[in-house]
Amino acid sequence: MHDAIVHPSGARMRWVELPGAEPARVYVHGLGATSAPYYAEVAAHPLLTRRRSLLIDLLGFGISDRPQDFPYTLEAHADALAEALGKAGVAGASVIAHSMGGAVAIILAAHHPELVANLILVDANLDPYSVVPVQPGSSGLGSYTEEEFVAHGWKEVRDRVGPHWWSTMRLADLRGLHRTAVSLAQGTDPTMREMLKALTIPRAFLHPEGDPPEAADGLRAAGVQVLGIPESGHNIMLDNPEAFAQTLRTLLP
Repeated sequence: MHDAIVHPSGARMRWVELPGAEPARVYVHGLGATSAPYYAEVAAHPLLTRRRSLLIDLLGFGISDRPQDFPYTLEAHADALAEALGKAGVAGASVIAHSMGGAVAIILAAHHPELVANLILVDANLDPYSVVPVQPGSSGLGSYTEEEFVAHGWKEVRDRVGPHWWSTMRLADLRGLHRTAVSLAQGTDPTMREMLKALTIPRAFLHPEGDPPEAADGLRAAGVQVLGIPESGHNIMLDNPEAFAQTLRTLLP
């Protein structure tokens, strides 16, 4: 395990690192997740070894610290991630980022271009969305106020999402989890989609086969590879790690 101080409070961001050659690969988890359980099998896959790999947890999640005065916006997460990567000596990395982590990675690439040379998004959030009413399959985190969520809403979310997602979600700071969910729903200005389309580095968007992102043709027109992964749902790296690893091998330098 490695760590770096990324906040004036002394809060540290931590990651599991696999040794190997540069440039590095950086794996970023989604909302209510942690990187090592989601990516370990893929990062250690024979097709993808021999490259330095950082399975990193954003502040408030997994093994990273939980500063109470951190805003937990997508932009703040991206800046803290940039601080950690800079202190880790990472530059020109390939960033593989899932769901909410994909939104953070887009901002990272847009605001800190020296850090990201290749961006692979895994069923990532690209657009703002409404949190009310709660959509089927959604955690509904953002439908509560922060105080409601801390007091009782987290229990309702736990019961709604089921034991598999909750196994990692329960490791997150409640306020950090809620603030991140609200920021994700609000989106950014410009939107994550607009920032992604404006990037000039190699970019790919992986999605469950048969469920492409909205306005996929517009992404393709902007140079984003949009690729379906068979026999998978939202957690592609867990549902079909073999196909995921094979696809990454074709996209990574």
